[in-house]
Amino acid sequence: MSFDHNDHYHRLLLRQVPPYCRTALDVGCGTGRFARRLAGLGIKVDAIDPSEEVIAEAITEARRTATGPTPGVRGPRFRRADVTGVQLPRAHYDFISCLASVHHMPFGTVAALRDALAPGGVLVILGCYPERTPLDWVWSLAAVPVNAVVRLTVFVRDKLGSAAAHHKQTQAPVAQPTMPLPQIRREAAALLPGCRIRRLLFWRYLLVFRKAADRTQGGGR
Repeated sequence: MSFDHNDHYHRLLLRQVPPYCRTALDVGCGTGRFARRLAGLGIKVDAIDPSEEVIAEAITEARRTATGPTPGVRGPRFRRADVTGVQLPRAHYDFISCLASVHHMPFGTVAALRDALAPGGVLVILGCYPERTPLDWVWSLAAVPVNAVVRLTVFVRDKLGSAAAHHKQTQAPVAQPTMPLPQIRREAAALLPGCRIRRLLFWRYLLVFRKAADRTQGGGR
């Protein structure tokens, strides 16, 4: 069924975008759905993913869904790249997003993302974690019936919808998360001081980090 847990949280993530946002980076962008939503807000978006196949799909999908040029608005700039092996511009981005991608890389990579934020910029991570504690299992069990209902609803909607709703997209590579949530909290507190982390229902957590504003710096925007 076409229900995607990451897509489900797009609106929540978009609410974290600063009102002055002009530049954004989407790390592990997959087929580009969230990057396109950011670009639709008039933001200049760089979107990277190490998978050549999903980047090709992202470019194709952006062209397929385009409805025509909009003055002052352009689509994301998709690029095949591994964030652990590229030099990110320092103090450049107003917003950086990572949707279910941080567990594909060393968690310490968030330090490079932190440094790439412009003063006052926001980093959001929609992360995955393995069940290790009784509380983890309680949240997982609570999510199971809700997940079943939502998947069935989406399935029925797609069956009744247009042919476009059945367009099959390339699936980004997946990996099982290995870092439990308590460890994520500890490492995030050291690397992203002042960040907030909360559990979400569908086996996810949300991390939000806001970089201190520095009126002496203009960033790279």
